[in-house]
Amino acid sequence: MLIHSASQLLTLAGGPQRGKVLGSLGVIENGAVVMRDEKIVAVGKTDELRNAYPDEPTLDAGRCVLMPGFVDPHTHLIWAGDRANEFEMKMSGIPYLDILAAGGGILSTVKATRTASIETLMAETRPRMLRMFRNGTTTAEAKTGYGLQTSTELRLLKALLALNDESPLDLAFTFLGAHAIAPEYKDDPQGYTDDVANTMLPMLKEWWETHAPRHPLPFVDVFCETKAFTLEQSRQILTQARSLGFPLKIHADEFDNLGGASLAAELNAASADHLVVTSDADIEALGRSDTAAVALPCTPFGLAEPHYTPAKKLIDANAILAIATDCNPGTSWNESMQFAIALACRYMKLTPAQAIAAATINAAHAIRRADSIGSIEVGKQADMLILSVNDYRQVGYRYGTNLVKQIVKRGQVYSVDVSYYRTA
Repeated sequence: MLIHSASQLLTLAGGPQRGKVLGSLGVIENGAVVMRDEKIVAVGKTDELRNAYPDEPTLDAGRCVLMPGFVDPHTHLIWAGDRANEFEMKMSGIPYLDILAAGGGILSTVKATRTASIETLMAETRPRMLRMFRNGTTTAEAKTGYGLQTSTELRLLKALLALNDESPLDLAFTFLGAHAIAPEYKDDPQGYTDDVANTMLPMLKEWWETHAPRHPLPFVDVFCETKAFTLEQSRQILTQARSLGFPLKIHADEFDNLGGASLAAELNAASADHLVVTSDADIEALGRSDTAAVALPCTPFGLAEPHYTPAKKLIDANAILAIATDCNPGTSWNESMQFAIALACRYMKLTPAQAIAAATINAAHAIRRADSIGSIEVGKQADMLILSVNDYRQVGYRYGTNLVKQIVKRGQVYSVDVSYYRTA
C-alpha cells in the first residue's frame, strides 16, 4: 500500500537522538510511504513514489501529518480496582509516601489484584489498551508489580501475554516484583529483597522459557526509592537479574535521590525512569551511557507536585531523553501519550519536535526496539499515525482531544472511530 499526500511526513530517521540533536524530525513535505507485509519498503515524496509504484493500492493521507506510532516505554498497565479514595486524600494534603506507609498506595492495589482472576484482570486491562491504541500508542511497555508474590506476578504476565496476542497493540513485558515491600515482609524488607533475587527471578526465567519461548526475556525493574528498595537492595536484585540474562530497568529519583540513575548506567540498564530529583552527577552518568532517561510528566501532574524531570540538564549532558505516561491506578491514570507530550512541553520546556522524538524513536530505544519501531525508515515495522492536522506543532499545542485520525499497525490500517475495526 502507498500512503500519499501527507502534508508533513515525520521520519525520525537515524536512530535515537542524544542531547541537543533531540527534535530532528526528518520532515518530508508532501510525503509518502510504501508498505508491504508489515514492513516499510519506500519513503519519499508523493510524486516520486507514485511514479515508482504505479500499481500499488493507495491511501490518501489528506494533507495531514504522517508520523511514527507513539511508543510508551513505562506503564503499569495491568491491575484490578482503583484508588479514587486515595486521590481525594492526596488532594486534601496527605503525601503519597504517607499513604503508602499506612498500607495504601501500591499495597492497596496489590490487595485487589491478588484476589482478581486472570479473566477479571484481562477484562479490566483491555479497555486501557484500547484507549492507548486509539490515542496513537502502537507499542507499550507493561509492568507487573501489583502481586508481590510469585503466583500473582506470573498470573499478571500470563494475562499480559494473552492480551498481547489478541490486540494490535504490541507489548514489551517487564517483571516488577520489586515494586514495593510485600505486606508479608513489612518488618523484613531485606527478607523480601532476598526472596525476589533468589527465588522469584530464577522461577521467572524457568516459567518464561516454558510459557513464552517466542518472546525475549522480560525486563526486570526495581523501585529504588525511600520506603521501597534501597540502592544496595536494588543493586542486589538487578545484579542477579543480569546474571540470569534479563535486561534491566529502574525506577529512580521520583521523591529522593538514592543514586539509582548511576546504578542504571553502571549496569547498562535499558532505562532509568522518573528522574525528578536526580543529582547532577547522576545526570552526567546517564549522559555518558546508552541508558535512556525516561521522564514521566503525567506523574507529578497527577500528584499535583511542582517538580518535573530536568529535561534541559539531561539534554545538556547528552543523555537520550524519552517520555512515557506511567499509566497506573494511583498517580497517573492516563493512557494518552499526546497528553504526556503536552505536559512535557509545558513543564519540562520541550519543543513539540523534541517531545515527539522523545515519544517515538527515543521511547523505542528505552525498550530496546529502536531497530524495528519508532521511526519511518525502510525495513522497519509499518507502525504509523495519520493525524487530523497538517502541522506537527499541533501535537503538544493542543491537549484534551485526540488528534489521531487513523492508525497503521504492522501495515494494517485502523480507524480511530470504530474501535479496532480495520478499514484498509
